[in-house]
This record gives sequence, structure tokens and C-alpha cells, in this order.
Amino acid sequence: MTAYEPSGEPGAGTGPAPGTDPAGYDAVVLAGGAARRLGGTDKPGVRVGGRPLLDRVLAACATARTTVVVAAPRPTVRPVTWAREDPPGGGPLAALGAGLRHTTAEHVAVLSADLPFLQEPAVGRLLTALRESGLDGALLTDPTGRDQPLVAAYRASRLREELALLTDRHGALAGLPLRRLTAELDLTRVLDPVASFDCDTWDDIATARARIREHGHVLDEWISAVRDELGIDLDVDTRGLLDLARDAAHGVARPAAPLTTFLVGYAAAQAGGGPDAVAEAARKAAALAERWAQESTSEAAASETKPSADGPQGDVAPDATPDTRPDAG
Repeated sequence: MTAYEPSGEPGAGTGPAPGTDPAGYDAVVLAGGAARRLGGTDKPGVRVGGRPLLDRVLAACATARTTVVVAAPRPTVRPVTWAREDPPGGGPLAALGAGLRHTTAEHVAVLSADLPFLQEPAVGRLLTALRESGLDGALLTDPTGRDQPLVAAYRASRLREELALLTDRHGALAGLPLRRLTAELDLTRVLDPVASFDCDTWDDIATARARIREHGHVLDEWISAVRDELGIDLDVDTRGLLDLARDAAHGVARPAAPLTTFLVGYAAAQAGGGPDAVAEAARKAAALAERWAQESTSEAAASETKPSADGPQGDVAPDATPDTRPDAG
């Protein structure tokens, strides 16, 4: 189990440094372990926040040029390349070797499939640290200082070189511990107490499930889960839509909030989709909700105003002009 710190955002960090190209990397995700401490459960398929752990990791490396998952094929949130170590269950070094055969980029993110809080910014930080250090790799460490070699970015050429040497020395990679590889590499380290959290036990799974239901995380987690479930690749302006829903509920009626946001999405789809279409539809609906609320306020004020000798009041606005139509009387 990796030590868990409740403070901080998942995958804390600002992402790749300016000028870097995060798309210029490949990713290898190792998802074929035995999960003995979970009783042999299919760990990559365990759901946290309604999403399989594997899909959560795939979302974190969505900008990879090629993503290879080393495991038996299964449905995933996005297309990937599948690979299998020989023999199956041969351990992380054998799995890494199998995955690397399908990659071509010089920089490769190597990730386990049990990282519930890994997000793109953390992967970006690893790639930036790798490029700026000039070393063989950059890996995350947890709050205790423990290295996480399966939450890392490496130079693929050095991985291939060392894996070839290990194969020559031992005849095969199967069964060899991962430290046989990392001990030969020059590595830099990036501390991230949240993104480095991995799920080895059911207690870890329970901790992860509890955290994403905390007030500060539940909304983003829910939106991400809905996007994955519906196959929507769109950055949602959560704050803007929430403001719109609030205005519709307050100025019209409470059921207007979900119906209005649905109609905004429908209108955006008809307009071709995309963030700009959503923003424009939300802007129009928000303006309508504001006008509606203003009218309601005006009507309420008018109903409380009694007629006086000074002239008509009621629903006549202070700045209203006389009716100049020919038949006005």
C-alpha cells in the first residue's frame, strides 16, 4: 500500500512546462498482475468512482501517441494496442519488454493500472522532469520516499538497452524483479503524494472510493465518469453550467435547472458541438434566465404597489414611454 495524504489535488501539478510536447510520447500500461492481495480479483476492472481503474489510468495518458496495454484484451474507454508478455504472468519486466515492442517514441510513460488519482498533469510533470534532467528516467515517489517505478517516464532507448542486457544475462525477463532494471538507470524523482497512491488491497480501494466522494472532488469525478460513460470527449465548463442551472432554478423553477442544461447540450450538438458551441448556448440560456428573473421581480414589485393619484403604476416601468400607436387612448 502506498501512503496516502488527504491534502492536495489528484495528480497535483501544472502539467508540462511551456514549450514541451506531451503528445511526443508513448505509454505502456501494465495491467496483467495477479492481484494476490485482492484475492485474485481482476484489479484493473475494479471500479472507483464508477470507472474501472484501467480506464482511469488510460484517461491520464490520453495524449500519448500510442498507448499499449499489456494484458488480455477487454473493453476500454478508448482504443489501445494490446500486448502480452510471454509467458503470461511473467512479471513486470517481461510485461514492459512486451509493451515496448509496440512503441516508437523516445520518451515512454510506464504506468501500472491501479492508480485511481493519476491525471494528465502528473504524467506531464514526469515527462518534463525527464526532458529537463537529461537522465534515463523520472519517477514518482510517495510521502515516505518510496520510489514508484511504475508511475514514471523513461527514455525508451535506455530501457531497451538494459532489458536486452538482462535477457542476455538471465536468458529471459520472466520472474525478474523490477529493481534489476531501475538499479541500472540514472533517475530523477518527483514527489506526488496523491498521484502515487496505488491500490494493492481492499483497504486501498475503500480509501480511494471514499476520497472521490469528498465534497472537493465528487463533482469533477462525476463529470469525468459521465463523459467516459457517454463517450464525450469535451472539456466541460462546469462552473458556467452550474451558474446557469442555479439561475434557471432560482429565476424560473427548480425543475428548470436540469431541463435547461439538457437543452443547452442539445442545442450545442445541433450547432456542431465543441466547447464554443456549449459556451454560446449556455450564454443565451443564461441571458434568458436573467430576463425571466427580472420580469418576475418586476411583477412581484408591481403587485405590491397600490395605485395613486400621481398616475398609473402597476407594471409600468419607471422609464416607460407613452404608447404612441394611432389607436392608443
